[in-house]
Amino acid sequence: MDFTGKVAVVLGASSGVGWTTAEMLAERGCKVVVSARREERLKQLSDQAGVAWKRCDVANEDEVAALAQYAVDTYGKIDIAVNCVGMPLGGTIAEQDSDVLRTEVAVNFLGNVWFIRHMAAAMNDGGSIILFSSMAATHPMLPFFGYACSKAGVDAMVKYAAMEYGPRGIRVNSILPGAIRTEMAEGIFGNPEMEKIFLKEVPLNRVAEASDIADAVLWLAGPTAYITGTNLDISGGNQLTRFPRNDEYAEGVAAELGHSTDRHL
Repeated sequence: MDFTGKVAVVLGASSGVGWTTAEMLAERGCKVVVSARREERLKQLSDQAGVAWKRCDVANEDEVAALAQYAVDTYGKIDIAVNCVGMPLGGTIAEQDSDVLRTEVAVNFLGNVWFIRHMAAAMNDGGSIILFSSMAATHPMLPFFGYACSKAGVDAMVKYAAMEYGPRGIRVNSILPGAIRTEMAEGIFGNPEMEKIFLKEVPLNRVAEASDIADAVLWLAGPTAYITGTNLDISGGNQLTRFPRNDEYAEGVAAELGHSTDRHL
């Protein structure tokens, strides 16, 4: 897919899917502005992929507006806007700290409001906005209720945004990934026993790589995707089953510890 002449903003690009999406867009001729809170990582990506960068905290509406303006000032327009940011902090309804919960809502829900608002205002007609939800929004994953509920709000948001911005030809969709082999998931997939437990629930029998998700982003960003207001599962079929329970993960940890002891002996 050729993106020559297009301009994209990728927020949450300091690692994982955001980083890979920015690289893949740039490789296909797109002019890209990358953003996140970690400036050193953005500088590294800029040097590596030849993209522009600007720091942005998605929970701060003024910073999101400034990011959109920076893209327009730098490249003259915005055609594609991708928000990969997510903050799963964990906690139960009974015990979640109220300040932590407000932070999750500010990042995972309100941040997407600001992102749609300001990217669409600066975007060319016929553009594409892609948000990141989570399979946790539809499949309970204890104890991440705050993260899951705020991401479920994103899935509803794209339907409203698709109606609001459809007359301008702007498509708005969300992606619901399952587990991805990224820095954030090293604690799970660095453990072979835990990975086996997870893969029992994945019909394609492998964990997603960041490029699997980025491929879907590029398809939604392309001009031929006649789709808007949709929440797209990219999980290897895991949406047909469930996430492993916490007790099953605990069994995986115990099994790995047992293997480590055997090797030591």
